[in-house]
Amino acid sequence: MKAAFRCRRPQSSRTPKPGNVVLWLTPIANSSGADPALPASQPLRLVQHNKSFDPHVLVVPVGSVVEFPNRDPFFHNVFSLFEGKRFDLGLYEAGSSRNVHFDKPGISYIFCNIHAEMSAVVIALDTPYYGISDPRGEVLIPHVPPGRYTLRIWYEEALPDKLKSLAREITVSQGDSTLGTLRLAVASLPQTHKNKYGRDYDPPTPTDSPVYQHP
Repeated sequence: MKAAFRCRRPQSSRTPKPGNVVLWLTPIANSSGADPALPASQPLRLVQHNKSFDPHVLVVPVGSVVEFPNRDPFFHNVFSLFEGKRFDLGLYEAGSSRNVHFDKPGISYIFCNIHAEMSAVVIALDTPYYGISDPRGEVLIPHVPPGRYTLRIWYEEALPDKLKSLAREITVSQGDSTLGTLRLAVASLPQTHKNKYGRDYDPPTPTDSPVYQHP
């Protein structure tokens, strides 16, 4: 199945990027040909490097274990305490790694308690039929069997209520190959967040990321 996204931002001079839109199809009960999602057999990683997470958006099957390796020459403290999987990996140094088991469906917004500029999203799904849009806004979901599905969409720059309104039931028939063009209206969402203690981050200083020194 293939879909194309068109994103628009009303009354804004900044053009939204159509990449990193997540689309998934959840089989409806009694729909024929629907397979359960299985945990990933290959290692899944959200790498910390250059004070950022790579990739920024990661989609995993429910039950998967995600590695969080630190490849910066200083400490990180990865946490997610808001939605989805709640965890706090604590302070760990360069060259080390921590694992998180995403054991239930949900959207986890992930940050570093030391570096406010770091953020990522892990989406755990209980369906094998999902895809992430490329920079052109195109999504490919392979091997979708005929049946009835609930279509859902997630995009970081869209309001949650707008995304919920886009959910709908679809029927995939033999020979279907496209979901057509889907349009997203995006908003200017706040870019700031609190640290894991619910407080504002301290202003950055030249010594915020010392090599092997605790903050």
